[in-house]
Amino acid sequence: MTTQQLNQLSTHGLDLRYGDRLVVGGLDLVLPGGAVTAIVGPNACGKSTLLRGLTRLLAPSEGTVALDGADIHRMTARSLARRMGLLPQQPVTPDAISVEALVRLGRYPHQRLLSAWSAADQAAVEEALRRTGTTQLRDQPVDQLSGGQRQRAWIALALAQDTDLLLLDEPTTFLDLRHQLDVLDLVAELHAEAGRTVVMVLHDLGQAARYADHLVVLKDGQLAAAGAPAEVLDAELVKSVFDVECRVIPDPETGTPLVVPRGRAARQTAVPA
Repeated sequence: MTTQQLNQLSTHGLDLRYGDRLVVGGLDLVLPGGAVTAIVGPNACGKSTLLRGLTRLLAPSEGTVALDGADIHRMTARSLARRMGLLPQQPVTPDAISVEALVRLGRYPHQRLLSAWSAADQAAVEEALRRTGTTQLRDQPVDQLSGGQRQRAWIALALAQDTDLLLLDEPTTFLDLRHQLDVLDLVAELHAEAGRTVVMVLHDLGQAARYADHLVVLKDGQLAAAGAPAEVLDAELVKSVFDVECRVIPDPETGTPLVVPRGRAARQTAVPA
C-alpha cells in the first residue's frame, strides 16, 4: 500500500441514526491516510456523530465504514483499539482515578491475558504524560482538575494507546487560546514525527485550515465539500454552509485560508467602493 492508503478510513453509503432520526445520510467519504483531516461544519450538522460512526461507537443503519478496505465492524474490539485511538467529546472519568492511572488505561489493547506491566508500557505512559504537560499532575485525581487539565489528561490516554490513527472529537474544548495551540501543535508534531493519521472535529475554521491537510465540511449530515483547505475554503462555501458573510484571505503567518467574518457591525460601517 502507498502511504496514503495506510490507515485510510472510508465510508460508503453511510447512514447514522439516533432512533428514527437520520443524522448522517448516504455519506461516501475517503479520509486520506498519513494526513491530518479536520471535520468542520455548523452545530448539529453531524460532525461528532460521524466520528462516532468512524470509531464503531455508533453502528450504521446502512452502509459501511472501512479501515484500509476492511469493514471495521468485522474486526475484534482489541484489534481495532490497536489501530485506532479516540478522544471522545465528553469522556466520562472513572471515580477518583488519578491522572497516571487514567493514562495507563491506554495500554489495555496491548496487554495479554495474565501479562505483567512492562517497561515498554511504562515508557509509553511517561512519554504521553510528557508530551501533554501532565507529568506534574500524575498523582492528582482527574475529577479535581480544571477543564483544560482534564482534557490534556484524556489526550495523554489516547497517546499512550500508541496507535497510528488518532481521532479527536473537539480536542480544544475547555481550553484557552494558548492551550488550544499547544494541543494543535502537538497534533502536528505527532503527524510530522511518526506519520500518524489524525482525524479531528474542530469549530474554528482558521485553526482547521492551518493545521489540517484535508478538510471535510458537513452540512445537515451531508458532505458539502472535501479537499485541501486552500481548494475548498472560500467565501461562497462559508456562506452556504454557515450562513455567514466573510472574506477569506491568506493567513499572514502560514498563508493558509483565514476566514474573516463580516458580521452585522462590519456591514453597517462598510465604506462603499
